[in-house]
Amino acid sequence: MDPGCPRLPDTVLFEIFLYLDHADVLSVGLVCQQWRAVARDEFLWKELFYRYYRVSRDVPRHPGAVSWYDEFQRLYDTIPCVEVQALKEHNDQVLHLSFSHSGCLFASCSKDCTVKIWSNELDISLQHSSNMRPYNWSYTQFSQFNSDDSLLLVSGVFVGPHNSSSGEIAVISMENFTLLSRVRNKPYDVFGCWLNETNLISGNLHRIGRITSCSVLWLNNAFQGIESENVNVVKRLFKIQNLNASTIRTVMVADCSRYDSPDLLLDYEEQLAASSTCPVFDLGSDSEEEEAKPKLPPEPAVQELPDAGGVPAEHGLQQLFDDIMEGRVRPAMTETQLETKVAELFVRNRTKLPEPNLLPTDSNSKTKYLIFTTGCLTYSPHQIGIKRILPHQMTTAGPVLGEERRSDEFFDSLDHVIDIHGHIIGMGLSPDHRYLYVNSRAWPRDCVISDPMQPPPIAEEIDLHVFDLKTMKEVKRALRAHRAYTPNEECFFIFLDVSRDFVASGAEDRHGYIWDRHYNICLAKLQHDNVVNSVAFSPVEQELLLTASDDTTIKVWRSPRAVRIREARRPRPRKLLFSWLMNQKS
Repeated sequence: MDPGCPRLPDTVLFEIFLYLDHADVLSVGLVCQQWRAVARDEFLWKELFYRYYRVSRDVPRHPGAVSWYDEFQRLYDTIPCVEVQALKEHNDQVLHLSFSHSGCLFASCSKDCTVKIWSNELDISLQHSSNMRPYNWSYTQFSQFNSDDSLLLVSGVFVGPHNSSSGEIAVISMENFTLLSRVRNKPYDVFGCWLNETNLISGNLHRIGRITSCSVLWLNNAFQGIESENVNVVKRLFKIQNLNASTIRTVMVADCSRYDSPDLLLDYEEQLAASSTCPVFDLGSDSEEEEAKPKLPPEPAVQELPDAGGVPAEHGLQQLFDDIMEGRVRPAMTETQLETKVAELFVRNRTKLPEPNLLPTDSNSKTKYLIFTTGCLTYSPHQIGIKRILPHQMTTAGPVLGEERRSDEFFDSLDHVIDIHGHIIGMGLSPDHRYLYVNSRAWPRDCVISDPMQPPPIAEEIDLHVFDLKTMKEVKRALRAHRAYTPNEECFFIFLDVSRDFVASGAEDRHGYIWDRHYNICLAKLQHDNVVNSVAFSPVEQELLLTASDDTTIKVWRSPRAVRIREARRPRPRKLLFSWLMNQKS
């Protein structure tokens, strides 16, 4: 026994260590043999873990953990919370970060209208910068590498005639950084995404009325300028009607092939999904849809329209017009309400039915999901739409306008909708694409939406929801810690990212945040001088995290363990020859 170590009962020693910080708890074991004797005691470390991190005791240990001691050390030693570098090459707000799949490169987008490519080595360095102003861009806002890291998709805001703004997507070759193609993208916050190695998805918006529109999603070939004239470079994927000033935004693609073998299975709180405050419903069920919507102002005198099995939609539309002209509709409809009612009647018999059996049954399925934000009550995005992409739709071959449609299939329906009951400000997929993480700012519980152009006020606290894309249910209670302050009309996207064990997000409170995916606890706050817009984990090293901010910097964060390893790898300066001679002489 070390004479410098006091002999204390294990229970007393344990109570003392409960109030020490991480560094003290782990360092005491290096000098105190009595602590070493109990350091591997599972009961003590289990109690310490639950009390220190305030984790509910019905949460089991991480499935990959060997012991509670190792878990305590993992959450201390592997969180990327040590700032090791600040990159200041941008001269305006940095909006987005994305890693290549190999982890060797990452890209950054900024209000300075450049996309910069960085080399991820021991010290990160700038490799290339592309200025998009010569193409009439206002700024770059999003980027994504294709699956083999040979191409980079860059999305930005394009300034058109009369200073009108729309979106545009550029494809850049990673071999020589040349611009291969440009694709119009409307609205600009569709962002765009890769479907496969050579095809990307963009959007277009067609106005039908003041608050009614049609979103068209297009599949584009990345090599539009060099393909044969006999091969399509674009094909229409889906055409979806938008009501009440809503539009489709923020598209992403989820691959279903790994749903049966996820990196981390979040199933210990499945019972909470049944009592989730975020309703989840299929569009095929009218009753569930009605229950999921916030209550609208009552229209007691408006004649209810018959179901699809009764009077056809054309007759229902004529009946509505007759009732209006003869004064049978009381109280009188506003122009907005009338437009929405007419649009709903028109689309009833003009929409292709949802695909049956949305959930994949084959673990080797080649099916992919197109995921995007949308809505049905107001212009602010408050729903997540999911549309299955079948294998034959994943190429631009075939008719430009897609498969031949019947007159009653003018629009495509959504296969699934998740209602968030709040303003969605961020989405991200887990690396295995099994789970969807969603940043949202909640509406008041019993809010009433009477005007689609005036959405409800939104909370300052951001909720981070988790949905299982295999079951289409919420699987965790919402994560909380981060905050945002802008109102609805100024609300902007805050990008989040998910690694094997962690999830990170930016916030308007000048911090980035890291949570543990299994324990649902906040582990770290990462300081900036302004809004943190984006975060990105290295796909091959989750102990490396990047954060991008309005303060124009990109900060590089590594875990305490990675910092120690990194310092050990640095070459030590060699002693000068005369110093060696002087030492020998003495």
